Formats: sequence, C-alpha cells, structure tokens
Amino acid sequence: MISVRRPDTMFVKRQITVVSLLLFFTLACRVWPQAAPRPPHLKASPGLTVVDIGSWKAVFQGIEFRRITLERSEPYQVIQLKIVRCDNRSTEPRVVQSSDYHLKSSNVRTLVEKSGALAMINANYFDDRGAALGFLKVGGDVNPTISKSALFTGIFAIKNRIAFIVHRDDFDARQADQGLQAGPLLLSKSVPLNVTRGAERQFRRSVIGMDAARRFVIAATDNLFGGLTWVELQELFGAPEWRIETADLMNLDGGGSAQLHVKTPRFEEYVPGTAEVPVAIGFFAKNAAP
Repeated sequence: MISVRRPDTMFVKRQITVVSLLLFFTLACRVWPQAAPRPPHLKASPGLTVVDIGSWKAVFQGIEFRRITLERSEPYQVIQLKIVRCDNRSTEPRVVQSSDYHLKSSNVRTLVEKSGALAMINANYFDDRGAALGFLKVGGDVNPTISKSALFTGIFAIKNRIAFIVHRDDFDARQADQGLQAGPLLLSKSVPLNVTRGAERQFRRSVIGMDAARRFVIAATDNLFGGLTWVELQELFGAPEWRIETADLMNLDGGGSAQLHVKTPRFEEYVPGTAEVPVAIGFFAKNAAP
C-alpha cells in the first residue's frame, strides 16, 4: 500500500494568511486616498500658512484682481489679502484728495464714485486734523517737509505722468508733480530693507508696490483683528513662490485707515476701513479726464 503524505495544515494556513494580508494591503493602497499636502507656510512665520494662493483674474482692461487667504495658528486668525494689479499701458495713478470734492475726509468707496477711478487705496499718514505727516504734494497743497522718522522711509511720486516709488534719501521734491511720503519702504529693487521699528507687529495693512514690468500693485488685508507683519509682507510680495514679486514695495497708513476699493462695469470688491482718510491713490483709465 502506497502512503500519501498530507500537506502540513498549519503551513498551508500560514501561506493563505500571508497571501490574504498582501492582497488586503494592495487593495487598500489603491482605495485609500493619499494624504493631502500640507499648505505652504511663510519662512519668516512658520505659524502662518497660505491656505489659498489665489490667481489673477482680469476684471477690466489693464486691471487684475487676486485674493490670498492665510491662516495663523497663534493667535488663531484667518486673513484675506486682497490685491489689485494695474498695467501702466491702460491705467495711470493719481493722488486724490477728499478736499477735491469738498470733503474733509472720506472713505475710498466714496472717492471712487466721485472721481471715476477704477481702483483706489488709502495713502499717507495724517494727524487728527487731517494734515499730512511727511511730504505731500497734490493740487495746490504742499507740505515740503520730508520727514526723517524711521517709519517714513518711502516716497510715492508722479513726474510727467510717470509714477515711481523711491527711498526718501534718494528723493528730490523737484522730481514730483504729485507725491506723498509713507512707509516703511519694505522692498527696494527686489531687496528687503531692514525694518526695526514694529517689524513683528501683526496689524491691518495696506501697501503699494511696483513689479519688474512696471505694473502697480495695491493691496489691503481684510480682517477686523490682527493682520500681517512687515516682515511677512516682504516675503509675500518679494519671494517668487507667491507669484507677486514686486521690486519696490511701500507700506501705507494701516490700522483703521487701511481700505481698498476696485469697481469696474462687471466687478466690484471693497475692503472697508474704520476711519475716513484725507488722501488716497487712485488708478484711472489712461487718458481719462482728471
């Protein structure tokens, strides 16, 4: 009689178990989604992440709009940075005074409606009487004094309808048909400048900048509390990964004064301030009547 050897029952069971586990993990890898990538954070502030980098949207000839959403972990904040980019072939900036419309001060929404500007942002620092702190030249009003304050390092000026941003130490008032002083100047020729006074303070901000293509960029944070530091603004507007890349960037009057309005026939966006302002910077269709 020939004896037939039965296979080892335990061995067969182990083989089946191993094969089953391999099959399970293979199927699981196909079904389970990959972990979502972590949102990018700013190098200057690891606790500040860019939740939505946004994209440029054309809202009128020569005008684009973009919204960046940021989230701060400590203290917890959600911050929207609203940005308008203006092509100098189709638009041009002008310094606008509330007094041009018989107002001591106003919000930028009202000034847009009265002036016909396509976009506008608040401008320089001022005292409780509405008088400019630092250099101002617009219309018949002139404050020729260039402030030497550590805060007032930037000049926005227009000469022969060509606008520019410059450090106050490199500015001559004869260079300006219109102009105003604010600051600090955050970027100059794509180089971040050293800012010492209040550099890490989180605050409502408004800025104006110019990129390498000589397009002007204006932006304001849209949040009631907290905001961005000057160091964070330097990175957001200067580092290539955020796709704004202004060569020159100047801080404007922030806090309650920070406000922005863009209005075209098919688009409108408004960042309201909590204070009215005497002076603003408006962007107009080129060759539009003053």
